[in-house]
Amino acid sequence: MGISYVLMHSPSVGPLTWAPVAERLPGSIVPSLLHVGGEGPPFWPAVARAVASGVERLPVGDEVVLVAHSNAGLFVPVVVGALTRTVKACVFVDAALPARGSATEVASPGFLEVLRGKADADGVLPAWTDWWDDADVAPMFPDPVTRRMVEKEQPRLPLSYYEQRIPVPEGWDRRPCGYVLFAEPYEEVAADARGRGWPVEHLPGLHLHQLVDPDGVAAAVRKLSHSA
Repeated sequence: MGISYVLMHSPSVGPLTWAPVAERLPGSIVPSLLHVGGEGPPFWPAVARAVASGVERLPVGDEVVLVAHSNAGLFVPVVVGALTRTVKACVFVDAALPARGSATEVASPGFLEVLRGKADADGVLPAWTDWWDDADVAPMFPDPVTRRMVEKEQPRLPLSYYEQRIPVPEGWDRRPCGYVLFAEPYEEVAADARGRGWPVEHLPGLHLHQLVDPDGVAAAVRKLSHSA
């Protein structure tokens, strides 16, 4: 029986954000969620189906470690519920955490107001890296080539994606979970993870640190998947 790492990218970006880490984790897959924004609300069933479809192609008998980055973390409970394989562990990487209640809001009311100001007349948002100043975006990437590749595959999500509520099925976290913290904005989330009794690894960096230090991130994921 082996272990397969299922690397879940944020639907705000694309699979390339996990590509360097996937190369360092044998038996890993990165299911594409690039189509999710075109599925129409609610969007979480499309995420669960896409990940479950990828997992079905893994070797029979492999245990699964779900590894979620950024807002992909919010979908982990519904993905756990959609899988027929054993989920050995869940690792959240600079990720938002599911609510402790029955449903999770993808965006807070305050942030939704900010996003409404960015949406076009059709209710579609700019690509994620266009939300921020270039001075904040450029340092997240190891080099200009990587940045161009990641930005090229970014989807433009509808505002309604951020208005959705994602169910939190009871018992999804009855398995080891862990957290990898990169950036200061996620320190409170990491504290929440500690409050849930989860181990936390800190790799100082920015939000796309898995592109900058894939060796360190892969090592942290392996460690948490075995020690969580």
